[in-house]
Amino acid sequence: MKKIVWSMFFCMAALLPAQEIYATFHVEAQKSANLAFSSSGIVESVAVETGSAVKQGDILSVLQNDDLKAMAEGAKVALRYAQLDYERQLKVKKIIDQSQFDRYAFKYENAKVQLEYQKSLLDKTILRAPFDGVIFEKSLEKGDVVSGAMIRTVLKIQSAHERKLIVEFDQKYHAVVKAGDVFRYKLDGDENAYEGKISKIYPTANAQNRKVTAEVEAKDFMVGLFGEGTIVAQDR
Repeated sequence: MKKIVWSMFFCMAALLPAQEIYATFHVEAQKSANLAFSSSGIVESVAVETGSAVKQGDILSVLQNDDLKAMAEGAKVALRYAQLDYERQLKVKKIIDQSQFDRYAFKYENAKVQLEYQKSLLDKTILRAPFDGVIFEKSLEKGDVVSGAMIRTVLKIQSAHERKLIVEFDQKYHAVVKAGDVFRYKLDGDENAYEGKISKIYPTANAQNRKVTAEVEAKDFMVGLFGEGTIVAQDR
């Protein structure tokens, strides 16, 4: 008898009607970043234009850095000789004064630190892509002066294909809509119908427009487009 009752319960649950909840949305890139130099200097080169596709780690722009390159090379030389001195002292460690050995050990360790420091300064003159994407805004040219003290955005990058729909719906449905619910929608000016699933629901409601925000993953839509659709939420 219990098996029959449970079977009827699950069958009734499966037949519960779904609510269709009106929602609006706009398109954003899944990833987006404002890029800037944290060092001061004159722009030596710019390797990208608006619309350029880049890979993570690609060099986008470089400041004039010959002085820092020279200092990094000098640090490499200092490290090499400090290591040779240290290794010589290591061979006779048992017969020399401990404080004398410690001075050579300190000199060697300090040389390693100085090299890493010079490398970090040099690296700050090179702007690299933080992820695979497309440059969608550029505001620097060769010869421009940038200041690390007054950081300004020089390039903007967004994911090439991955998009997210920022979906808004009435707050009275906050307990009804769940992650995984289907979202059926159309872009403004596009007669094609699309479908996706809600991947995330924001934990707070907007007090000004009384809307709750959710996200739906998408691909290849132009950033900034908007549209409307319905969330298909199962009655719970």
